[in-house]
Order: sequence, then C-alpha cells, then structure tokens
Amino acid sequence: MAVADGPERGTKTMTTTITDLADLRRRLTGWLTAVTGGQADIGDLRRPAENGLSSVSLLLDASWMRDGQPVRRGLVVRIPPDTSAYPVFPSYDLRRQYDVIASVAQHTDVPVPALHWIEESSDVLGSPFFVMDRIDGRIPSDNPPYVFGGWLLEAAPADQRALQDAVVRTLADIHRVPPLQDLITEAGDDPLRTLVDAQRSYYAWSHRDEGLRIPVIEDTFDWLEQHWPDDPGDPVLCWGDARPGNVIFDGFRPVAVLDWEMCCVGPREVDLAWMVFLHRFFQDVAEIFETPGIPHLFRVSDVVGTYEAASGATVKNFDFYLVYAALRHAIVMSRIKRRMIHFGEDPVPPTPDDYVMFHPLLRAMLDDGARSAGWMHE
Repeated sequence: MAVADGPERGTKTMTTTITDLADLRRRLTGWLTAVTGGQADIGDLRRPAENGLSSVSLLLDASWMRDGQPVRRGLVVRIPPDTSAYPVFPSYDLRRQYDVIASVAQHTDVPVPALHWIEESSDVLGSPFFVMDRIDGRIPSDNPPYVFGGWLLEAAPADQRALQDAVVRTLADIHRVPPLQDLITEAGDDPLRTLVDAQRSYYAWSHRDEGLRIPVIEDTFDWLEQHWPDDPGDPVLCWGDARPGNVIFDGFRPVAVLDWEMCCVGPREVDLAWMVFLHRFFQDVAEIFETPGIPHLFRVSDVVGTYEAASGATVKNFDFYLVYAALRHAIVMSRIKRRMIHFGEDPVPPTPDDYVMFHPLLRAMLDDGARSAGWMHE
C-alpha cells in the first residue's frame, strides 16, 4: 500500500527491514539445489526499493536442471513482512495467496505468474515463502502516484481508457473463479458482515498500543450500519487489492495480476469500489498540489458500465461500497501514519482525524447520505 505525497516534497521514505542479500542468495541456492535434485545456481538477486509494508519480494535469476536439460528463469521470491518492524497488517497468509493464484490460473485466462514452489517452514529464510515466475513489463507507480508523472499520465486518453477497461474486464474474469472452500467457510452466511466485522477487528488492532481512537473512522463504521444494503449481492472471489498498481502491463495490456494478500469472498462491489476509490484518492492528492492528474480515469459510470457488460451482473449499492472502500483505506493509512511516527519519519498529527490524510474527502462522503461528494455519481 502506497503513501502518497506531493511532488514538491518527493516520495515518502518508510523504514523497512534490511536483509543480507549475500546470505539470502546462499540460503536460496542451497534450497533450490535440494528441491530440484541437482546443482542449482542463483545469479543476480535484488530487493526492489518499494518493498517492505505488505510483503517482501526478491527478484533473482536462477538456473537448474530438469530431466537432464538446463532451465533458466527469472523468478520472484515472495516473503511475508517482518513482524518485528511495526507491521501494518496483523497477519499474513502465504498459503492462501499461493492457492488462490493457482486457482485463478486453473479456472480462467486471467494472467498470473506461473507458480513453482512453496516452502512453508521457516528453516530456510526465517519465514515461509513461495517462488513464481518474474514477468517483464511496466506497472503504474504508487510512490509517487502515477497521477503525478510517468508512462500512464503521459499516455493518450484512448490508451488510458484501454488500460482502464482491460483492468475492469480482468476483474470480471476473477469474479468467475470458484472461491476456495476455506474462503467460503471464513465468509460464513453473511460475507459482507464478516468483512465489516474484520475491519472492526483490524481497527482495534491498529490502535491497541497507544489507544488513540480516530473519530472519522468510527463515524464511518456508524454510517455503514445506518446504510446497510437490503441486498448485499452475490458473493464472489474478490481480489481484495484491485487496482492498476497491482498489474504488470505490456503496453496497455495486463500480463500479470499481482498481490493477492487481501483476497476474500464478498460482494463484487467490494473490488469495484476499491478500484474507483483508490484512483480518486490519488487524484485528490494531485489536485491538492495543483497538478492535473487523470480526472477522467476510473469514473464510476465508466467502470460500472464496463464491468456490467463484461460480467453480465448488475452492480448495486455502489455508494455504500465506496464508503466501505474509504473505511478500509482509512484504517490502513492510519496504521501507516503510526508506523512512520514510530520510526521518527513523521510528526504526531495535530488531531486524531489527521492520522487519515484524506479525512476531508471521507467526511464529505459521509455527509448528506454520501451525496455531497458528487464524484460518486459521475
């Protein structure tokens, strides 16, 4: 999850655990030799600078033997975040991610990296990990957000729209994947209630150390209860973090869907609203710093129209799910703010609501039945 900042100040720097890459290379070489049954080699190994909050990814070039023939691949090793470094999230289910990616690959043409192995013990690297193919391509930047610069901002409007539509259609394909049984069991008889209750637990966990409560978040929980939909919609497999920053593109075509940490079973609108809200969040930051951003991207009417045409489903109660998306993001951002204060990277805000950098937008969404934020009905 990105922390947005303005171009005048540059990107935010957030403390992450520094790992001895030489030692990691040695450990991974020994492990790969064991799992492939023959001498393996790892060449270049690096850790991208954007790592550290929701997970750690190591990029490497590896070779091994298979059926007497050499295999050479660019790989990604996915590792849970270091729980000792003021974690942003309370838990991390690596097995679930691996199984969901495998299921998506089995049941759809949604592009996901090919999986190779999962190591569920902590003996090799000090934590479990899994290994998948590295996919070449480009990703819209989160930090600084793509609305400030880069290839997506510089693209022609028609290409920007092509990217948007491709991501939305990909989301419709994901929602056709049969959910894993453990996700169905976890969701229970009322998946929306389960999701909101999980956010309550996450919020309680996020401030358990210092006890500071954030009025705008608690008011948002109240708003959701007062506007609970009569028909939440059919539950589907939700990607959980549906946004272009989690997609690798070849040109404007998705070639890999990444980051399944927040996958769940819930109404399809959970993913759609998250996608719309995250862009709106970035766009608001751009406008605060008096830059144009991409205001025509991920508009409600366009996203919903494309999704309904691709899925055959009817999108319902979108205002409710936009507020729910804002709530989710508010809790994450408040935890990231606490983390940055902990490491001396940010001062303590003047008010509790300032732990949520977009609290004026969230307040506007809560006012007057959520209709004062007119963008919700574009």
